[in-house]
Amino acid sequence: MLKTTLSPELLHKMDAYWRAANYLSVGQIYLYDNPLLKQPLKLSHVKPLVVGHWGTTPGQNFIYVHLNRVIKKYDLDMFYIAGPGHGGPAIVGNVYLEGTWSEVYPNITQDEAGSKSCSSSFRFPAEFPAMWRQRHPDRSTKVANWGIHSAMPLGPRSTIPI
Repeated sequence: MLKTTLSPELLHKMDAYWRAANYLSVGQIYLYDNPLLKQPLKLSHVKPLVVGHWGTTPGQNFIYVHLNRVIKKYDLDMFYIAGPGHGGPAIVGNVYLEGTWSEVYPNITQDEAGSKSCSSSFRFPAEFPAMWRQRHPDRSTKVANWGIHSAMPLGPRSTIPI
């Protein structure tokens, strides 16, 4: 049996992507402002009511980065189905990194302002919730689209380095 391992370069890129997805996920859970930590962290930067928890997030980010590696390596078409609940920040973080979130929500751009909007609006009153419900049919459709799209082979527009 031939055994192969990931190259140090690929492993480094995957680790960097995984850490970026984790960072974005933590920002969505806890931060209302200052997501890039350009200022010393203040209480006013932290969400007054934290709904959700870290729980499954690193594991889902780990799965996501490895699925993208496998998708690209074998040119696969696949779906990544993540159940509802506390893993929402992981999926949002990944689709934000790859650019799909900004396609669906153009006001959440891939820059400092967009990262602030992504962090501040996750699970905050009147913004996008942690769990999608059918009571917003237009949002459910969009979520289905980005969820499916995010697990498909990533085209040339992808920012994922793997």
